[in-house]
Amino acid sequence: MPSRTKRVYFGDYVFFVDENVYEPTEDSFLFAENLDVKEGETVLDMGTGCGILGVLAAKKAVSVLAVDVNPHALRCAKENAEVHDTRSKMSFLRGDLFAPLGEHAKFDVVLFNAPYLPSVEGEGISWVERAWAGGASGREVIDRFIQQVPTHLRPSGRVLLLQSNLAGLDETVERFALYGMHARIVAERVLPLFETLFLLEARIG
Repeated sequence: MPSRTKRVYFGDYVFFVDENVYEPTEDSFLFAENLDVKEGETVLDMGTGCGILGVLAAKKAVSVLAVDVNPHALRCAKENAEVHDTRSKMSFLRGDLFAPLGEHAKFDVVLFNAPYLPSVEGEGISWVERAWAGGASGREVIDRFIQQVPTHLRPSGRVLLLQSNLAGLDETVERFALYGMHARIVAERVLPLFETLFLLEARIG
């Protein structure tokens, strides 16, 4: 049976989202509204999902590498890149975080809407659930990402990371500092049920 597809709207953009791919919602839109990519920069869109951030970044970036562990997400992102005429600037790799990249791959900007919700580990987790499931503390993927990202940044590069307060904002700032990076909040949005989303920017030094 073929998978179902939804349409998600952001400004003048329409993104097609497969049922096996995380559907952009408040976190994706907060990130997209505050996406800071300059003309000519190289971008890594980690956990690209349907490709919303990668496509928007490609409007200014010279190149965007979109990475996701979900094969459905990569197919979806490629289709959205075609729709929005950014396919020539984008390339796609499947894998877990930085594993599919060469050790010398470096970027001006690394984007990551991380899996940040506390979750119970177990068998049978769906592709969509992988997009938000961050392990018992919500930090399993975030901590691995922060440890690895400095080696893939150019000297003046920066990271844009989105997470929830449910995964511990102070822990993220401290974790960046542990690996020689300074992080600051660039945007936030309060949600119902005592949750707040934060978009952080981190730089080396």
